[in-house]
Amino acid sequence: MLSLSLITVMMLMATTACAHTVPQQQGGIEMAAPEEGSQVDTIEVMSQAMGRIIKNVVVVPNDYHSYANEIADDIKYPVLYLLHGAYGSYRDWPHKADLQSLASQYQVIIVCPDGQDSWYFDSPVDPKMQFETYISKELVAYIDSHYRTHANRYMRAITGLSMGGHGALFLAFRHPDVFWSCGSMSGCMDITQHPKSWHIKDRLGDYESDKQRWSQHAVCNQVDQLKASTLEPAQNITFDDGLNDIFIKNNIALHEQLVEKGIDHDFTVRPGRHSWDYWVNSLDYHLLFFHKAFTRGYQLMNGQSTDN
Repeated sequence: MLSLSLITVMMLMATTACAHTVPQQQGGIEMAAPEEGSQVDTIEVMSQAMGRIIKNVVVVPNDYHSYANEIADDIKYPVLYLLHGAYGSYRDWPHKADLQSLASQYQVIIVCPDGQDSWYFDSPVDPKMQFETYISKELVAYIDSHYRTHANRYMRAITGLSMGGHGALFLAFRHPDVFWSCGSMSGCMDITQHPKSWHIKDRLGDYESDKQRWSQHAVCNQVDQLKASTLEPAQNITFDDGLNDIFIKNNIALHEQLVEKGIDHDFTVRPGRHSWDYWVNSLDYHLLFFHKAFTRGYQLMNGQSTDN
């Protein structure tokens, strides 16, 4: 199969945040800032919604900087937003998985935002934690304006692990006009079952004081909104969990809910626990799923018929 970037060359196809490259961090040790032409950037993006700067890692394919200037403008890439879990950071995925190889293999730009312990929604109690707005609007706008991306819903995907799995589906289900493809690895699909865990109450307030607020922010309660979307074609959804994972029952329940509502999706249960071994392995499957979606999306974006 031809890569998307190569197809773009053959066919000669032809928002507001401020950022700059900062020194990379590894194990808490400051490293030299990436040189021009580096395939891995650590960028700082100013969030107007939160009034503060958020760090992100951006990984581009090996050949991203290799094209001549007169050709490069026509080489555009899809983007995968890859979210970390609770108590994690934007550095987790780049340290645990070989994102450079994956970005090059699938010809995709991979963006790892620092979601902190936000749960990736706009906190109604903490104005400094507005991550739904940051990721779905501010960060997407920045990446599309500073990297050679296909600025189109068909060419964006989002996935993540644990808290990030919750965040990826939460954001995609609520913003189908932004993310056409989405996934989750060991995601927490029902936060109402964990009222005292992982700083969720710091973002939503005490559960007993406002159960409705908690319910409104749970992924399992976004399905009706997903069903009501009039955008066509419908989103590409994949999620999975380990057989011995702490959230396996929640994931099975979401799968059953989607089946009942007639919403197409891929759901997989594999051996594994809530661990990096499981998530790094799972990422390979997600990239393959998204690559197929990007290929179809490219055809749709250019008015070509598809077999699906």
